Amino acid sequence: MKILFLHGWRSVPGGVKPTHLKDHGHEVINPQLPDDDFAAAVRIAQAEFDTHRPQVVVGSSRGGAVAVNLNRGEARLVLLCPAWRKYGTATAVPADTVILHSRADDVVPFADSEELARASGATLIEVGTDHRLADPEPLTAMRRACERTR
Repeated sequence: MKILFLHGWRSVPGGVKPTHLKDHGHEVINPQLPDDDFAAAVRIAQAEFDTHRPQVVVGSSRGGAVAVNLNRGEARLVLLCPAWRKYGTATAVPADTVILHSRADDVVPFADSEELARASGATLIEVGTDHRLADPEPLTAMRRACERTR
Protein backbone atom coordinates (compact mmCIF):
# COMPACT_ATOMS: atom_id res chain seq x y z
CA MET A 1 0.00 0.00 0.00
CA LYS A 2 1.17 3.53 -0.74
CA ILE A 3 1.20 5.79 2.33
CA LEU A 4 2.03 9.48 2.63
CA PHE A 5 3.54 9.99 6.10
CA LEU A 6 3.64 13.58 7.39
CA HIS A 7 5.98 14.05 10.33
CA GLY A 8 5.52 16.37 13.28
CA TRP A 9 7.16 19.62 14.29
CA ARG A 10 10.92 19.26 14.81
CA SER A 11 10.80 15.74 13.42
CA VAL A 12 12.49 14.45 10.31
CA PRO A 13 11.70 11.94 7.57
CA GLY A 14 12.78 8.37 8.22
CA GLY A 15 11.73 8.18 11.87
CA VAL A 16 10.43 5.18 13.79
CA LYS A 17 6.83 5.39 12.55
CA PRO A 18 7.40 5.64 8.78
CA THR A 19 10.19 3.07 9.08
CA HIS A 20 7.78 0.69 10.83
CA LEU A 21 5.35 1.01 7.92
CA LYS A 22 8.11 0.53 5.37
CA ASP A 23 9.45 -2.51 7.24
CA HIS A 24 5.99 -4.06 6.93
CA GLY A 25 6.00 -3.84 3.14
CA HIS A 26 4.36 -0.47 2.50
CA GLU A 27 5.62 2.16 0.08
CA VAL A 28 6.08 5.24 2.26
CA ILE A 29 6.40 8.77 0.92
CA ASN A 30 7.89 10.83 3.75
CA PRO A 31 8.73 14.41 2.71
CA GLN A 32 10.63 16.94 4.78
CA LEU A 33 8.18 19.58 6.00
CA PRO A 34 9.35 23.01 7.20
CA ASP A 35 8.78 23.71 10.89
CA ASP A 36 8.31 27.46 10.59
CA ASP A 37 5.88 27.78 7.68
CA PHE A 38 2.61 25.83 7.97
CA ALA A 39 1.32 26.98 4.56
CA ALA A 40 4.54 25.77 2.91
CA ALA A 41 4.24 22.42 4.73
CA VAL A 42 0.71 22.02 3.34
CA ARG A 43 1.88 22.95 -0.17
CA ILE A 44 4.74 20.42 -0.04
CA ALA A 45 2.48 17.69 1.31
CA GLN A 46 -0.18 18.45 -1.32
CA ALA A 47 2.41 18.26 -4.11
CA GLU A 48 3.60 14.87 -2.80
CA PHE A 49 0.01 13.67 -2.54
CA ASP A 50 -0.79 14.83 -6.08
CA THR A 51 2.35 13.17 -7.46
CA HIS A 52 2.06 9.81 -5.67
CA ARG A 53 -1.70 9.42 -5.05
CA PRO A 54 -1.40 7.35 -1.85
CA GLN A 55 -4.31 5.32 -0.48
CA VAL A 56 -3.63 6.53 3.08
CA VAL A 57 -2.29 9.74 4.60
CA VAL A 58 -0.76 9.42 8.08
CA GLY A 59 -0.18 12.64 9.98
CA SER A 60 1.70 12.80 13.26
CA SER A 61 1.09 15.78 15.57
CA ARG A 62 1.67 18.89 13.41
CA GLY A 63 1.74 16.54 10.43
CA GLY A 64 -1.80 15.57 11.44
CA ALA A 65 -2.83 19.21 11.10
CA VAL A 66 -1.15 19.29 7.68
CA ALA A 67 -3.01 16.11 6.70
CA VAL A 68 -6.45 17.44 7.58
CA ASN A 69 -5.78 20.56 5.50
CA LEU A 70 -4.98 18.59 2.32
CA ASN A 71 -7.24 17.94 -0.63
CA ARG A 72 -7.08 14.13 -0.27
CA GLY A 73 -9.88 12.87 -2.46
CA GLU A 74 -10.71 9.32 -1.34
CA ALA A 75 -7.47 8.70 0.58
CA ARG A 76 -8.08 7.61 4.18
CA LEU A 77 -6.64 9.50 7.13
CA VAL A 78 -4.79 8.06 10.11
CA LEU A 79 -3.97 10.78 12.62
CA LEU A 80 -1.48 10.39 15.47
CA CYS A 81 -2.03 12.91 18.29
CA PRO A 82 -3.08 15.50 15.70
CA ALA A 83 -2.37 19.15 16.51
CA TRP A 84 -5.34 20.31 14.43
CA ARG A 85 -6.43 23.01 16.91
CA LYS A 86 -3.04 24.73 16.81
CA TYR A 87 -2.45 24.73 13.05
CA GLY A 88 -4.61 25.23 9.99
CA THR A 89 -8.31 25.81 9.61
CA ALA A 90 -9.89 22.35 9.30
CA THR A 91 -12.31 21.43 12.08
CA ALA A 92 -13.61 18.08 10.83
CA VAL A 93 -12.35 14.94 9.12
CA PRO A 94 -14.09 12.18 7.15
CA ALA A 95 -15.97 9.66 9.28
CA ASP A 96 -13.64 6.83 8.20
CA THR A 97 -10.65 8.60 9.81
CA VAL A 98 -8.82 6.79 12.61
CA ILE A 99 -7.28 8.93 15.34
CA LEU A 100 -4.68 7.38 17.66
CA HIS A 101 -3.88 9.32 20.81
CA SER A 102 -2.47 8.71 24.28
CA ARG A 103 -4.42 10.09 27.21
CA ALA A 104 -0.99 10.75 28.79
CA ASP A 105 0.10 13.03 25.90
CA ASP A 106 1.71 16.14 27.39
CA VAL A 107 2.03 17.99 24.05
CA VAL A 108 -1.41 17.77 22.39
CA PRO A 109 -4.42 17.42 24.71
CA PHE A 110 -6.32 14.13 24.39
CA ALA A 111 -9.51 16.21 24.62
CA ASP A 112 -8.67 17.77 21.23
CA SER A 113 -8.88 14.35 19.59
CA GLU A 114 -12.06 13.55 21.51
CA GLU A 115 -13.60 16.74 20.11
CA LEU A 116 -12.45 16.02 16.54
CA ALA A 117 -13.75 12.44 16.68
CA ARG A 118 -17.09 13.53 18.15
CA ALA A 119 -17.56 16.31 15.57
CA SER A 120 -16.66 14.03 12.65
CA GLY A 121 -17.84 10.56 13.59
CA ALA A 122 -14.21 9.43 13.35
CA THR A 123 -12.82 6.53 15.36
CA LEU A 124 -10.64 7.51 18.32
CA ILE A 125 -8.36 4.81 19.73
CA GLU A 126 -6.61 5.45 23.02
CA VAL A 127 -3.14 3.93 22.74
CA GLY A 128 0.40 4.49 23.98
CA THR A 129 1.92 6.21 26.98
CA ASP A 130 3.15 9.51 25.52
CA HIS A 131 3.00 11.91 22.58
CA ARG A 132 5.49 10.02 20.41
CA LEU A 133 3.46 6.82 19.95
CA ALA A 134 6.71 5.05 19.05
CA ASP A 135 6.36 1.92 21.21
CA PRO A 136 5.26 -1.47 19.80
CA GLU A 137 1.57 -1.16 20.78
CA PRO A 138 0.90 2.21 19.06
CA LEU A 139 3.08 1.28 16.07
CA THR A 140 0.99 -1.86 15.55
CA ALA A 141 -2.23 0.13 15.97
CA MET A 142 -1.01 2.67 13.38
CA ARG A 143 -0.14 -0.06 10.89
CA ARG A 144 -3.49 -1.81 11.39
CA ALA A 145 -5.36 1.47 10.95
CA CYS A 146 -3.51 1.98 7.65
CA GLU A 147 -4.20 -1.55 6.47
CA ARG A 148 -7.90 -1.74 7.31
CA THR A 149 -10.31 -1.78 4.42
CA ARG A 150 -13.22 0.62 4.05
